[in-house]
Amino acid sequence: MKDKNFTGIPKELQPWEGFTRDSQSVKISVDKRRYGKNVTIIDGIDPKSEDIYEIAKKLKKKVASGGTVKDGKRVELQGDHREEVKKQLEDMGFKTEVI
Repeated sequence: MKDKNFTGIPKELQPWEGFTRDSQSVKISVDKRRYGKNVTIIDGIDPKSEDIYEIAKKLKKKVASGGTVKDGKRVELQGDHREEVKKQLEDMGFKTEVI
């Protein structure tokens, strides 16, 4: 299959064509949990256009930490990894903002 136009709709009218990684605003923050543990929270990745579980897997591997996907739309990593996560997401093509 050369292109993903399996719907028959002209390419310029397809609603999912306008959403790219650089148009999504991804917010990275740190939350302090029980017993003084820090958790890095990545919010704003659209689960309909991106495989959030694959992104979480890559981030966990890059920062060498555990983590999970909450509610299918939010990535939580164990520890404070704001700068490394920001760098990795920008390399993937996302526009990031550290809070």
